[in-house]
Amino acid sequence: MNGSGAGPDGLRRCRGSVRVSKEDWQADAREVEAIVNGRNPNPFAFLGLHEIGGQWVLRAFIPHAETVSAYALDGVALGPLIPRHGGGFFEGKISISGRQPIRYHAKNAGGEWDVYDPYSFGPVLGPMDDYYIGEGNHLRLFDKLGSHEMEFEGIHGTHFAVWAPNAQRVSVVGPFNEWDGRRNPMRNRLETGIWEVFIPVLGTGTLYKYEIVGPDGVVQPLKADPFARQSELRPRTASVVPDPTEFAWTDAKYIEERAMRDWRRVPMSIYEVHLGSWRRRPDGGFLSYDQLAEQLVPYAADMGYTHIELLPITEHPFDPSWGYQPTGMYAPTSRHGDPAAFARFVNAAHEAGLGVILDWVPAHFPTDAHGLARFDGTALYEHADPRQGYHPDWNTAIYNFGRREVVSFLVNNALYWLEKFHIDGLRVDAVASMLYLDYSRQQGQWVPNKFGGNQNLEAVEFLRRVNSEAYRLHPGTFMIAEESTSWPGVSHPAYTGGLGFGFKWNMGFMNDTLRFMSREAVHRKYHHNDMTFGTVYAFSENFVLPLSHDEVVHGKGSLLEKMPGDDWQKFANLRAYYAFMWGHPGKKLLFMGQEFAQRDEWADGKSLDWYLLDAGMHEGMRRLIADLNLAYRELPALHERDCEPEGFEWVIGNDHANSVFAWLRKAPGSDPVLVVSNFTPVPRSGYKIPMPLAGKWVERINTDAGWYSGSNTGNQGAVEAYAVEGKHWPAEAEIYLPPLSTLFLKYEPA
Repeated sequence: MNGSGAGPDGLRRCRGSVRVSKEDWQADAREVEAIVNGRNPNPFAFLGLHEIGGQWVLRAFIPHAETVSAYALDGVALGPLIPRHGGGFFEGKISISGRQPIRYHAKNAGGEWDVYDPYSFGPVLGPMDDYYIGEGNHLRLFDKLGSHEMEFEGIHGTHFAVWAPNAQRVSVVGPFNEWDGRRNPMRNRLETGIWEVFIPVLGTGTLYKYEIVGPDGVVQPLKADPFARQSELRPRTASVVPDPTEFAWTDAKYIEERAMRDWRRVPMSIYEVHLGSWRRRPDGGFLSYDQLAEQLVPYAADMGYTHIELLPITEHPFDPSWGYQPTGMYAPTSRHGDPAAFARFVNAAHEAGLGVILDWVPAHFPTDAHGLARFDGTALYEHADPRQGYHPDWNTAIYNFGRREVVSFLVNNALYWLEKFHIDGLRVDAVASMLYLDYSRQQGQWVPNKFGGNQNLEAVEFLRRVNSEAYRLHPGTFMIAEESTSWPGVSHPAYTGGLGFGFKWNMGFMNDTLRFMSREAVHRKYHHNDMTFGTVYAFSENFVLPLSHDEVVHGKGSLLEKMPGDDWQKFANLRAYYAFMWGHPGKKLLFMGQEFAQRDEWADGKSLDWYLLDAGMHEGMRRLIADLNLAYRELPALHERDCEPEGFEWVIGNDHANSVFAWLRKAPGSDPVLVVSNFTPVPRSGYKIPMPLAGKWVERINTDAGWYSGSNTGNQGAVEAYAVEGKHWPAEAEIYLPPLSTLFLKYEPA
């Protein structure tokens, strides 16, 4: 092959290159060299089956082959091809009725093998895809881009498609072609910058990446597929062709009922979980999605939660990032299993009546070489200007929300999780960093918007769009913003000028109340307003009250260790605080481990300290959370007006001296609930509280009860309110307030 002499076509050859004249149907030597060297920008115009001057011609690049014969799919021999280049380029005239898939049979001294020609197939994507992609309105990109195993033109294989508009060449590489980017270059759809190829035979489990030659001719580090729906287990980073089999969901009744709910007016108690450290296997390994379905789901359901919120489970390379630096936005992390296993987990949660919320990270992405950073050799997904495209806090890249393709990538991603995995809601991370161009930046380190302001107008429009599409296409789902500033209308509809979220995390409530609770009881009277200020703005947004993972890590200690006093007081303080929060307007969120008063702060590398439940004080805390969830779900007054001012009324808000707080929770047609908190270790007997109704008020929750390992003091299960005249309230009761406690008293009509 590499020696001089006459080839089988009679042409004079030298070291694999044509030296003399050729027939009209034969390829130009320069084009052959471009193919062999991986520099041909349009392989479909050259490789495969072509009609030239009324004659059908086949061209194939098969490295290592010494001879190649062509066959039709029905096995009819089409003839041998002529070697044109010692690197593996073959060409020949064939007699064939028309365009059709081709199979090659290749041989060398070591053996023989079959190759199905990708370049004898037409495009899978069509003009309507081009149109909607160009408009930025394609809402099924996850069905078009990435890798999809399918039957196409009579052959089973996998279609690959990726956006890389500035690339000179894009190839699919993997073990199937020895990671050789010359072998499977893709077709460039010039109108959209998308490259695609259908590769026969490849299917489920195929490892692959993209080899991209940038606009400067430099081969980029191999890139994982931005739309990959499955990834290799870290530290390996290849994408995986997923099993195309549709999961057999059994949650139709749950989904139907979900679509009818107004989440503002139903209970929402969220258990926030990091799957990698909720519980570990005895050998220290991660639980699988199936094991989590067997253990986490029944536990959360038994505790009375309504939802499990997962820290990001999109694929990420670094465990201690907790998933907040994702490289595979469409792939459930392989740490716990494959996509079908994750679907089984969600299905099991729905079967148990639990919703599943995902932490979603559209604000930024890591700069790992295999990820999105400088994807086609240019700043494609990110801003080129580091003042806009680099995040100094997290050493990450910031999405360019001004590019319609980037917005489409992210909008489609949100819809993908809601549709393909029946996810109930997305909690959008770091919204404040998206909204403000000067977030964590000094003067001169940011670029103002077109009006000279610091609002990121493109990010605002992106958030409005993704929220609108989610609510439009998936009734019953919801979007939650982790937004820590006073940006107005975060949870107001987009059509009224809001951002369109359903809920917003109330960071102010969390900061103020934890600051109050961390103080010694004797000092609390000087900081009384920390506990009352939240009600000034409690109904300006639809709030979730979060005691999240951020509060129990990085040296902050666990919630229990934030509490002052001896061990008994720490537990009593925390019990009283939890009930205060469950009685406060707003939805509830508690990070894993805090429901049984984990002593150590959270460590992502190990399991929670479940052995603590053998101790009465810790088991008592777990019982309290379960009972708070039960009361919250069963008593409409505690949840039906969580987000509306008519559901709340102060009764005692100014008893600074005694650090006592009391308020009513109300809902139309339901019995009211009085919440009373005593945040000093002093028991108060005969404490007079105004009441809206005379009669019996049952003690539904008493955090000092022996069942919760309290001192077991209280009101013997109920108090009687007596009618009074000449006062602001029509009734009054004398109540015993246990030390460091919160009571829920429900009115019982005669």
